[in-house]
Amino acid sequence: MSSSPHFISLRAGGILPTDDAEMRLKKSLLVFATGLFCTGSMLWLFLYGQMGPQFSATAPFMFQLLLVANLLYFLRSGNFEWFRVTQLSLFLFAPFVVQWSIGNFISASGTSLWGLLAPIGAVLFCGPRESIAWFIAYIFLTALSGFFDYYLAGSPLSNAHKISTETSVFFFALNFAAISSIVYLLLRYAIIEKGKLQASLEETHRLLQEEQGRSERLLLNILPGPIAERLKHDSQAIADGFAEVTVMFVDIVNFTRLAEGMTPQQVFSMLNRIFSSFDELAERYGMEKIKTIGDAYMVAGGLNNEACNYTRAIAELAIAMRDLLHRDFTVNDMRLEVRIGIGTGPVVAGVVGKKKFIYDLWGDTVNLASRITSEGTPGMIHVDATTHQRLKGEFEFATPLDLYLKGKGNTLVFRLNGLKEPATAPAPAVPA
Repeated sequence: MSSSPHFISLRAGGILPTDDAEMRLKKSLLVFATGLFCTGSMLWLFLYGQMGPQFSATAPFMFQLLLVANLLYFLRSGNFEWFRVTQLSLFLFAPFVVQWSIGNFISASGTSLWGLLAPIGAVLFCGPRESIAWFIAYIFLTALSGFFDYYLAGSPLSNAHKISTETSVFFFALNFAAISSIVYLLLRYAIIEKGKLQASLEETHRLLQEEQGRSERLLLNILPGPIAERLKHDSQAIADGFAEVTVMFVDIVNFTRLAEGMTPQQVFSMLNRIFSSFDELAERYGMEKIKTIGDAYMVAGGLNNEACNYTRAIAELAIAMRDLLHRDFTVNDMRLEVRIGIGTGPVVAGVVGKKKFIYDLWGDTVNLASRITSEGTPGMIHVDATTHQRLKGEFEFATPLDLYLKGKGNTLVFRLNGLKEPATAPAPAVPA
């Protein structure tokens, strides 16, 4: 145990800031036991003198001085190992020395019972295994006292001090009551402190769980659920290939020009309202938001092995986003228009970097969806041929357009109008 150069206060019980919870409890228990032992032994010495027996108080008085001096040394040095061993040794040997100085077990009213505090204290201050040696030492000293009391019975040495039967009985009761009280108070104090420690640990565990929950939610806000799990358990780079994924970009029309006349706070507030609404819609339709890039919003379906028709879900999400901006002017108070482009095909997905990482998509499908968006008509949803092929049975499309896309050349693009109206059954013929 390392020592501290500063004097440690008695109120702190010799506890250092670096001590763990178990060491704090052991230190406070031993200081508490020292106080109980000193108080009890001083009371015993006073009452013994008042009852009439005359004997030398040197041994008990020296015992008191040693207990206090040892406690002060511990508070000065912080050496708990030394304090623990020497204090338990005083608890063990001093009662036997006092008993031998008075006479035998009967005349001293079983003063050696106080030595029982050494093995009991060792259980609390050292641990069950370390307490065995102290208990054996107590039994040995008790047996040794009994042996000499038995073989010296009737000799002048066994009656060094004449003590009345009444006094002897009184102090037998006093010794039993004192030892029982000290043991009870020690155990009660230990249980109360352990209860406080347990409550503190439970509170710490609860706070840790809350913090872990916040961290989990933060991670899930950055990464898809399956990717977050893999990242927590695997330090390898995460990169996956997907044969078919539907990717959608939503781009705000003329955002740069509009933002020129706005303060940074107004720009942020506008984007936050719109993209937060898009987040809610993406979650409702079970699609994975990938990222926002300036004034553009990117979402994808098919990354998490969705059982649903993710291409249809993306199309419905696109319609919901477009309609939201057209009808809800608390979200879109500046009457903004968006271009929406959707592409379906193979992609590569993975986590980029080790710090401030991001989950992203790469590939021709991503580039195609981005180009369709940038060349699209404001307020309209445009899709590539693969997406059209998957949706044409359920959605209405306008006449396809042949657009020139940068890096792609002339490309067939389809404008998605909305869901097809359910077919109505023909009216029954009216009989003539």
